[in-house]
Amino acid sequence: MLQHFKFKPMFENSQLPGWNISFFYKNERIAGEYHPDGRIVWLSKAPEDEEAIKTMIHELMLYHVYD
Repeated sequence: MLQHFKFKPMFENSQLPGWNISFFYKNERIAGEYHPDGRIVWLSKAPEDEEAIKTMIHELMLYHVYD
């Protein structure tokens, strides 16, 4: 389960898509860039269970950003 999930726009102009994301998973802080095509670029070490984490992030972004 992801804890303390945060996201903020990459650019000051909120019309440009892209978000910086960060969260804790298994007591490890993980950061990345979420791109509008759903691609995630990890800025820290990629998390264990990467595919499951990506699915959770996509669901959170759909709920918070695209809803």
